[in-house]
Amino acid sequence: MAKALIIIDMQNDFVHGVLGTDEAREMLPRLVKKLEAIVEEGAVDLIFTQDTHADNYLDTQEGRNLPVPHCIKKTDGWQIVPELQKFTARAKAVIEKKAFGSTRLPSLIKPYEVVEFAGVCTDICVVSNALLIKAFYPEQRVQIDAACCAGSTPEAHQKALDVMKNCQCKIINAD
Repeated sequence: MAKALIIIDMQNDFVHGVLGTDEAREMLPRLVKKLEAIVEEGAVDLIFTQDTHADNYLDTQEGRNLPVPHCIKKTDGWQIVPELQKFTARAKAVIEKKAFGSTRLPSLIKPYEVVEFAGVCTDICVVSNALLIKAFYPEQRVQIDAACCAGSTPEAHQKALDVMKNCQCKIINAD
């Protein structure tokens, strides 16, 4: 079975930086363990996304609604967290995205039977990308590893999982 694991926005600003959360930091070791197992098996393709903004972030619609400069391209906060950088060398792609969802992602996942998501934030970028894939490919098997995702809050994480489940994404490793 051809499978891709999409790791959403595991960047310094979302884990250790200005928008970091305890939940993201607590989830990170689980994601590292999952990726180590995947690399050992060699049966799953990895695709990373990077939230990517320019210096004029505060002038954008997102910046006006979330006035916290983050993931400014080429800054430390934009970088994939150090714990995961070793896996980016094995990735099929590392996609920079200017918005919550990646318009490039659908073209990359077409050959896969199963597309799984992990990363942050469950309630913003994970849900956006999972539903984007379901919109492009309604018959695509999409699953979300709840234990390897973190939301902006625990409540928002759960609400996003509920939405994705209602949209026929399979939720795995839920508490």
